[in-house]
Amino acid sequence: MTEHLTAETFRTKVFNFEKNKEWKYEGTLPAIIDFWAPWCGPCRMVGPVIDELSKEYEGKLNFYKVNTDEEQELSAAFGIRSIPSLLFIPVDGDPKMAAGALPKKELKKIIEQELLIPNTVAAV
Repeated sequence: MTEHLTAETFRTKVFNFEKNKEWKYEGTLPAIIDFWAPWCGPCRMVGPVIDELSKEYEGKLNFYKVNTDEEQELSAAFGIRSIPSLLFIPVDGDPKMAAGALPKKELKKIIEQELLIPNTVAAV
């Protein structure tokens, strides 16, 4: 399920940008954040795809949405200049930003290759 974030919930669930200068992810699952606005046509195309993926990857990934009109502080903190913008957050490592309405196939590829990296355990 996709959760809408405010600046306050963003600081507790994703990154407390007021307290930390260096990136420190607060979550336990990888996440995708959709920066969008209701008036944005491409955002309205990506929204349902994000909702589908949130059901498909339930329990494996967290999906969040940030309304850039309502949460201008977050938009400024991440330098959002165009929407939709998607922030891909691995549990470990730095997040990556992608701008534009990416197709579902491309989103799944990023999820599988960047966020859901299988733990490679050597057989003993």
